[in-house]
Amino acid sequence: MARTHRQHVARSRELRRQQTDAETFLWQHLRRRQLNGHRFRRQHPIGPYIADFACLNPKLVIELDGSQHLEDPTHDQRRDRFLHHQGYQTLRFTNNKVFQDLDTVLETILDALES
Repeated sequence: MARTHRQHVARSRELRRQQTDAETFLWQHLRRRQLNGHRFRRQHPIGPYIADFACLNPKLVIELDGSQHLEDPTHDQRRDRFLHHQGYQTLRFTNNKVFQDLDTVLETILDALES
């Protein structure tokens, strides 16, 4: 069942309050235009999906994947196709990558933003 706009916004607010540890950790480095002045939004609705992090200019979505993403990779593929058709590039990182190699994660994000 498709969500109404109001339900979608309420769900994104709920997700912001219930961030994973990896999302909270990465958000500390993306917020307040810390990455070369690029503005990120967290738990941002795009169509029927809610992106973990989105930079609207340029169109970049960052998804953090925990173990639940291994259960249904087709959902992520549908989501990525939709976002691609909307003009977004999607970067995916595992939660472990964020914690263990943050510098590389941030460099990869910055490269995507600057290219």
